[in-house]
Amino acid sequence: MNIPKGFQHVAQGWLAGVASTQAGLPWVSQRQYAVNPEGVLAILLEILTERRGCNMLYVGRIVGVGVTPSGRVFAGYRVSSRSFPNRRAVAREHSISIIPKQGHESDVEKNPYIAYNCARIVRGGEVAVLTNGSQTDPIAQKIDAGMPIRDALALSLLALDYEHDSYNTPRICAVVDRTNQTGWLATVREDGLNVCRMPLSPRTLFYVATYEENDLSEARCIAFDAESPQDACAFLLGGGIFAQRTNPITAVAAIATYTGFSMAHEDAPAQ
Repeated sequence: MNIPKGFQHVAQGWLAGVASTQAGLPWVSQRQYAVNPEGVLAILLEILTERRGCNMLYVGRIVGVGVTPSGRVFAGYRVSSRSFPNRRAVAREHSISIIPKQGHESDVEKNPYIAYNCARIVRGGEVAVLTNGSQTDPIAQKIDAGMPIRDALALSLLALDYEHDSYNTPRICAVVDRTNQTGWLATVREDGLNVCRMPLSPRTLFYVATYEENDLSEARCIAFDAESPQDACAFLLGGGIFAQRTNPITAVAAIATYTGFSMAHEDAPAQ
């Protein structure tokens, strides 16, 4: 390898602090490089190459709750998928469903978890429920029957458990109540169940995903400026931090109005 003079200094400096046991650079032995200027340079170049895309992350499905700049509660859902990308959102009365695209209907035979109602408006337009699976319906039904949101989430997730697919995919949920301006996130994973009311405030959004970012945390709060459900869908698909979350397929959003919720869905641009 032809090492530029500037890099030779770097490589030699690193070597000066490395014992023959490679204790100073434990990852050298892991990558099986010889401890010499060429080996050190190769390591540095590899690390730099890896870190160029380090902000891009596949996290699977995403749900979020937040408040618009004008003070209206919001709930959103984004489908991200590597295994089953041929899906779309379809609006129905007071609900939105995720289904396979035409020509890919047989995908449900490969994985029964890929088609479901992902959004429902209940309790006379007061509450929006958005999730990544079949838990949408029992949660919505319990809330509509008068059960507190926390209890409806906990009971439904405990009963259904995580998705027993090859990834043990967590079930994730977002619920907002426009009457008392509250928002809830909930997850059930193979290692536990969490339900949390998030501290909502204008221009903020809290989110949780099925993979990597699948713990509930107030630290996972980002700026949110959308005022319409259409703008919220666009944001979920490629705005802010979501531009760094790969494999978007479609997004669904519900934003409170004076009389209920306005909902929209949008597919990601073809790639």
